[in-house]
Amino acid sequence: MDLMQYLNQNYLVLIPALWLIGHALKQTPVIPDWTIIWILFIVSIGIGSIEYGFSIDAITNGIIAAGISVFGHQVFKQTKEGMVIKKKK
Repeated sequence: MDLMQYLNQNYLVLIPALWLIGHALKQTPVIPDWTIIWILFIVSIGIGSIEYGFSIDAITNGIIAAGISVFGHQVFKQTKEGMVIKKKK
């Protein structure tokens, strides 16, 4: 399944922005890690709804953009950690 076929092209700019917001939140000691995904989720839907109008389409695209952002970050992070572990062996 290709999520990119469901994502409105206007939301592509939102994905790296969410990644940077997530990184900034991760560096903030008063914000627990488990809340970062929820903050990104709300920010994504909020920005999408403000920019493109509050609709089911805007909410769906916000959810997909947040999911792609978080998934992309986890792929990068897990691959990097896996390479470090492999080097130690």
